[in-house]
Amino acid sequence: MLESVAFSLGPIHVRWYGIILGAAALIGLLIAIREGKRFRIVPDFFMDLLLIGVPSAIIGARIYYVAFQWKDYKNNLAEIFMIWHGGIAIYGALIGAIIGTFFYMRAKGYSFLRIADICAPGLIVGQAIGRWGNFMNQEAHGGPVTESFLRDTLHLPNFIVNQMNIEGTFYHPAFLYESVWNIVGLLLLLWLRRRPFLRAGELFFGYFIWYSIGRFFIEGVRTDSLDITGPAWLASLMDTLWSPMRLVFEPGVLTYGGNIRFSQLLALLIVIALVIVIIVRRKKGYANVRYADPIVSTKSVEKNQAIKDQEVEDKGANYDSNRTV
Repeated sequence: MLESVAFSLGPIHVRWYGIILGAAALIGLLIAIREGKRFRIVPDFFMDLLLIGVPSAIIGARIYYVAFQWKDYKNNLAEIFMIWHGGIAIYGALIGAIIGTFFYMRAKGYSFLRIADICAPGLIVGQAIGRWGNFMNQEAHGGPVTESFLRDTLHLPNFIVNQMNIEGTFYHPAFLYESVWNIVGLLLLLWLRRRPFLRAGELFFGYFIWYSIGRFFIEGVRTDSLDITGPAWLASLMDTLWSPMRLVFEPGVLTYGGNIRFSQLLALLIVIALVIVIIVRRKKGYANVRYADPIVSTKSVEKNQAIKDQEVEDKGANYDSNRTV
C-alpha cells in the first residue's frame, strides 16, 4: 500500500493529496495561460484568478458538504472549520470557484463566459489529476469487487490493485474511472475550441455537460455519496437511467439512508439545463459571438477612450493657448 504522507518536516506532514492537488492547479493554470496568449490576455490575470478561485472553491466545497450533513455539525460548530478531517464536495468547489472568479472577472472588465471558455480545459485536466489524490488517500472509491475483476477484467497495474485493497477488501477504483473520463473530455474540449461553429460560452457549457454525464454514471458505484430522500418515481427514474451500468458494475450502497444520490440528480439537471441553454441562446440570437473572436476588456476600452478624450482636450487647450499668444 502506498503511503499518503509524502514527507515530514518535524511535526508537519506533507501529504500526497496536497501535492497532487497543487500540481493539478498548476497544470490547469499553464493551459489557461497558453490559450489566453492567443487573446492577448496577460498571464498575471490567470495567476490572480487562481489565487481567488482556489480559496473560493475550498469554501464552496466545505459549505456544500456541511449543508448536506448538517446533522453531524449542528451540535459541534467548530468542526465545520476543521476541513483537514475530511468532507468536501466537487460540485460545491465548482460553485464556489465560479462565484469567486465571477466578481474578479467583472472587476477586470471581462465577460465571464469568455474567460470561463479559456479555463474549461484547465478545469477538467485539474480534476483528472486531482482524483489521484483520492487514490493516495484510498477514498472516493466504489463498492467491493473481486481482485480478479481489477486484474483480469480491467487489467490494472499492481500499484492500483494493491491500493484498492482496503483492510482486506478490494474496491472499485472510482477515482480512475473519473480521471480517464476527464482526460477524454480534455481531448474533446481541445478539439472543440478550434471548431469555427463554436460560440462563446459553449466550451464552458460543454465542460459541465461532459463532466456531469460521467459523474452521473460513476457516482452510482460509489459508497460515500451524499444522498437525499425523494419521491419513489424520481428514485426509480434515476435507477433506470443508470441501469446500463449494471452490465458491468453493481451499484454502491447509499451510506446516509436516502434513496437518491444528490450528485447524480444535480448532474442530470445540469445536462438538461445546459443543453436547453445552448439551444435557446442560438435560437434567440444571444450566441452571436464566436469562441475565436477577440476578447476585449471593457476596462481597457474605457481607459483607451479616456486617453483619447484627454488627448483631444490637450490639443484644444494648446490651440486656445496659441490663439491667445
